[in-house]
Amino acid sequence: MVKSSKTAKLLLDGKEYDLPIMSPTAGPEVLDIRKLYGEAGVFTYDPGFTSTASCDSTITFIDGGKGELLHRGYPIDQLAEHSHYLEVCYLLLYGNLPKPAELEDFENRVTNHTMIHEQMGYLFRGFRRDAHPMAIMTGVVGAMSAFYHDSTDINDPWQREVASIRMIAKMPTIAAMAYKYTIGQPFVYPRNDLDYASNFLRMCFAVPAENYEVNPILSRAMDRIFTLHADHEQNASTSTVRLASSSGANPFACIAAGIACLWGPAHGGANQACLEMLREIGTADRIPEFIKRAKDKDDPFRLMGFGHRVYKNTDPRAKVLKRSADEVLDFLGVNNNPLLQVAKQLEEVALNDEYFADKKLFPNVDFYSGIILEAMGFPNSMFTPIFALSRTVGWISQWKEMIADPQVKIGRPRQLYLGEAPRDYTDIEKR
Repeated sequence: MVKSSKTAKLLLDGKEYDLPIMSPTAGPEVLDIRKLYGEAGVFTYDPGFTSTASCDSTITFIDGGKGELLHRGYPIDQLAEHSHYLEVCYLLLYGNLPKPAELEDFENRVTNHTMIHEQMGYLFRGFRRDAHPMAIMTGVVGAMSAFYHDSTDINDPWQREVASIRMIAKMPTIAAMAYKYTIGQPFVYPRNDLDYASNFLRMCFAVPAENYEVNPILSRAMDRIFTLHADHEQNASTSTVRLASSSGANPFACIAAGIACLWGPAHGGANQACLEMLREIGTADRIPEFIKRAKDKDDPFRLMGFGHRVYKNTDPRAKVLKRSADEVLDFLGVNNNPLLQVAKQLEEVALNDEYFADKKLFPNVDFYSGIILEAMGFPNSMFTPIFALSRTVGWISQWKEMIADPQVKIGRPRQLYLGEAPRDYTDIEKR
């Protein structure tokens, strides 16, 4: 971000203040209000920070109006079509697409760190069997700082690098172990001869009693889900990671904070909410009833998995994932799954309804990822852990960028206080 030659002027109580304007590589210009409180004695008010740039970043850019998502300048549809998750991880972490030798080295480092400390397995036994996998992941990832002391010093670049590789490598293992624990099956150790997505699927679905072969269609779909969720600019969980890291907290604690934030149904739980909505609809013959309810402004029902807060025309990730959804459903079939039949017919109705077209209520990435994960056999409770697994590299990239930023300050949002004015304490017998 560079300072523009333009400035904005604020007139307050007869006094004029100059606000510098910053010009980004892409996106709207930004008013620099860092000195406003010191000079004018006023704050700005922006609930949810929806009009406030909390940082500068070189990692991800979103243009919601154009339906554009760029990682280090590369369009997400190109990355999802031609690349794979670990190559995108390298891009997010280091700023450029890797050369062949660089990618091989990176993949080897990740693959050789997929196992977790054996004693961490005892942590899982402390949870109830019916614990939500996100609760388990939040606790286990936070506890990594108790097992990997040699990568918690945020001031050491090498320790930051080691922590980054460890989290990317071990998150699939932790997520799979959380799943296996909740269904009462034994943990499955990772295998170094499998790619990242295939390894995760095997750890989730293999059992000791029989061989498990990962189907390439399912593995490719899983890899695309990872890729399309890798980073998404300054969303709630990423902002949480940055806010936690601004205090100097260790990287494992920061990522655990991001996982906890992602758990919310308005954020990472959206694809789970989408499947719950499909179950509420139940059968295809009830779709018209729910379409009518979705159009009724007085009805609180909303179609989950349609439209997006950021993307105003189309979600570029959804276009890519729709192809994977079609491939997976063609391979696995939908005739034996009433839920998937409802999903396919609901998609067709919504895409051909003028009301939804006018309102830009297109199927989004949560709709298609939920369908794919349901078809693969994952329960709803695993949808958000898989999202957390995918987003880990984005959180880490943002964390590393922030730690290296000389302008970094501890996060301290201000408030508009609307409580009581100062008043004196009253003795209890006089109240």
